[in-house]
Amino acid sequence: MTRKLIVTADDFGRALPVNEAVEDAHRNGILTAASLMVTGDAAADAVDRARRLPGLGVGLHITLVDGKPALPPERIPALVGPDGRFTDRLVSLGVRIFFDPSARRQVREELRAQFELYRKTGLPLGHIDAHHHYHLHPTVFDIVLSLARDYGAPAIRVPWEPPASAFGVLQSLFHRRRVRRMRRKIAAAGLIANDRVFGIEGSGSMDRDRVLGILARLPDGLSELYGHPATGPWTDRPMPPSYRTVDEYRALIDPEVIAAIKRSGTTLTTFAAAARMEGRAV
Repeated sequence: MTRKLIVTADDFGRALPVNEAVEDAHRNGILTAASLMVTGDAAADAVDRARRLPGLGVGLHITLVDGKPALPPERIPALVGPDGRFTDRLVSLGVRIFFDPSARRQVREELRAQFELYRKTGLPLGHIDAHHHYHLHPTVFDIVLSLARDYGAPAIRVPWEPPASAFGVLQSLFHRRRVRRMRRKIAAAGLIANDRVFGIEGSGSMDRDRVLGILARLPDGLSELYGHPATGPWTDRPMPPSYRTVDEYRALIDPEVIAAIKRSGTTLTTFAAAARMEGRAV
């Protein structure tokens, strides 16, 4: 086997500094992919940039928490708060989706609306993942998988990271069964998934040193390294204060990081390219 690495920026379209980081890190660094928030405040700008970057593997970053819906809020009352935005109460929302048929119906309608918005961009749909990895929810995942097949996505991110700390071990154990279920269903549907992901334990702090450490121990197979790069801050609903988005951007264009990729013999790729290599239709 060989080492293949997808390097993804999440939250593409959230804000202009995010979009700027995506374009520069793809042109001048190691970034190969970006996950588009179709309802983000800067989504139109992100789509324009993506059209100028044919080598960038763009996918859909589905959003059910901490963001804006595609549908009018009155059509999805179980999913939004009084301000018309998705709730940030992840656990209570998950329970509601699991037990309430009307909430499940609203999730299906909202996610289909997001897939439709993506389709209207005209961009190839390279992969699917979720804001806050919310597709780990088994009900949400089944809906996402069905829509991925309907809209021709070749791949879905499986958010499993090899544990590097006690926290990572606990998180891995907690999600082990649902991750195995995801992999089985993705394979049965004829889609591909990454073997592992890097960026969960270091969320918001995927800086140069952390990235270099990951590259030094990167195993064979298809890995994904993701982060939340940006060229600077923004004022309207910014990232949490602990997120070092500029450091994450700088890591992607750092000469030592670029050199480490070349020295290791790692092949930079996208989900769609990896699917083609496996003989999957894209």
